[in-house]
Amino acid sequence: MTLPKFLQPYLPSYDVSQLQHNVSGVKKEIITQILNTGDSRAIRWLFNNYSLEDIKEIIRCPQKGVWFKNSLNYWTKILNIKISPFVYKKATFNLNFSKNES
Repeated sequence: MTLPKFLQPYLPSYDVSQLQHNVSGVKKEIITQILNTGDSRAIRWLFNNYSLEDIKEIIRCPQKGVWFKNSLNYWTKILNIKISPFVYKKATFNLNFSKNES
């Protein structure tokens, strides 16, 4: 099944008409981007189309460098998920490129 067109703004690097939402790597990207930037309609679609366990697993093992801190904080609290500070730091992107931040 292809994705609905209203999800296109949350996956700007992809043509949603060409994505299959149940393919493993695609699933991780879709879940991550919708949790990170989606509106209420996109979030509802996400929870209606993926299992809670799939969603929690994506948050437990977040992609490196793509999460907004506020989004990752919100979803870990809402879904009661604990991730280590190291994993959290690697998952959230930081636009501060000072040498002391590495």
